[in-house]
Amino acid sequence: MNRGVVQDLTLFSNALQEDMQLLVYLPPNYSPLYKYSILIANDGKDYFQLGRITRVADELYEKKEIENLIIIGVPYKSVKDRREKYHPDGEKHQAYIRFLAQELIPYIDANYPTYQIGMGRALIGDSLAATVSLLTALQYPNTFGKVILHSPLVNEYVLSQVESHKEVHAFSLYHVFGKGETAVKTGDGLLTDFVTSNRNLHNLIIKKGFSTFYDELDGDHTWKLWQPDMKRSLKNNFGL
Repeated sequence: MNRGVVQDLTLFSNALQEDMQLLVYLPPNYSPLYKYSILIANDGKDYFQLGRITRVADELYEKKEIENLIIIGVPYKSVKDRREKYHPDGEKHQAYIRFLAQELIPYIDANYPTYQIGMGRALIGDSLAATVSLLTALQYPNTFGKVILHSPLVNEYVLSQVESHKEVHAFSLYHVFGKGETAVKTGDGLLTDFVTSNRNLHNLIIKKGFSTFYDELDGDHTWKLWQPDMKRSLKNNFGL
């Protein structure tokens, strides 16, 4: 099987005032003569290693089941760094969202042959990384056309942002979580019920009229739940 290549790059962020590592997966037979959709993975290293997303993409290419796709992983530096950037209450949260929309997208568009339209760009994340993916699309609905959510942390702020969103047809959602996620230990040390909050989010998404794919999986808040869903995540959003 032909394998894609992963470039390990560094991009300085003015919004965050720090160097950001980027893992850029270019598919097998990548060529600047073709156009590519892009998928940005928050928790980037986790998606590449634990999610094995590049291996899944290689397999789908082999079977000609997905379109041309570049995957960009954005790793976090530490648990503290992750919370500061991904959590709505985090000190760097808004700066990180600006980095994704105003710095990373122009960089990718300048250096790779992308479609440069909202429907050609997607965000993916698990847990808090899913939360920041959703909030980024809500703030920049014309920049990102698709959002893949694996068990997002949903609080009142997230629900209020969805509730007040006007451009419900600007992007589509892929939303899954595990039915065993009833007492998840979050970064603040508290046990959080992800099942009820994700069902509340789904009900609101339906009420608002977003286009969404939704499923409740068997399992809890770990990569044992999310990794087997990688293939469907990619085929659902980038299938031929």
